[in-house]
Amino acid sequence: QSTGSSGINAEYGVTRPLTTTLRNMSTKVAVVLSGCGVYDGSEIHESSAVLTHLSRHGAQVHCFAPDKAQMHVVDHTAGSEMTESRNVLKESARIARGKISDLATLSDAEYDAVIIPGGFGAAKNLSSFATEGPSMSVDPTVSEKVKAFHAAGKPIGMCCIAPVIAAKLIPGVEVTVGSDVEGTEKWPYAGTAGAINAMGGKHIVTDVSQAHVDSNNKVVTTAAYMCETGVHEIHDGIGVMISEVLKLAK
Repeated sequence: QSTGSSGINAEYGVTRPLTTTLRNMSTKVAVVLSGCGVYDGSEIHESSAVLTHLSRHGAQVHCFAPDKAQMHVVDHTAGSEMTESRNVLKESARIARGKISDLATLSDAEYDAVIIPGGFGAAKNLSSFATEGPSMSVDPTVSEKVKAFHAAGKPIGMCCIAPVIAAKLIPGVEVTVGSDVEGTEKWPYAGTAGAINAMGGKHIVTDVSQAHVDSNNKVVTTAAYMCETGVHEIHDGIGVMISEVLKLAK
């Protein structure tokens, strides 16, 4: 089931569904970050969109990140690797405005849903997809927490490259990274769809404005910056993902 931004309350553009914020005030959502910056951590616009939409819906949110060294550090002005070392938790704290905890302390019993934004940090720090493709491994703590939420029947939201983590951990899960047609400027990472299928997942083609809902596994995904498009479209697609995650959290 893939859903788009139609049916959204016009008073709030395309960021709030036709439900009241009050219904979500008791919903507690964990957001798992992977650093700060698209090339070596969490994608900042995606992370901000996740936090904005959760706030608009009235959800209670807390951020988490693994307390470990990043795979590497990238100069975002040049795209080149730097010699310094940075810590994933400390870098993620920049996005969380300091309100963040070690991922090891996250308990699925205390939260109703978990969200993992994209950015290369999801493929470098939360998993090894960036270097190993379908043969990737998932950080042990990330694996433990995602599996715990899944086993508890609690919804999991992921965007951009993060759905590869679900594909690796949840057999047969349906996820989207947008298009599966390689060689286009609009979808430069479309080859990821094949990797998802190779890991035992099922890739579903969607537009950037849509989210795909695997209702059996309670996994909701959206393409986000797997697509080269305007930041407002990324924001809108993530809004659909958040709305669907919160519906499943009821």
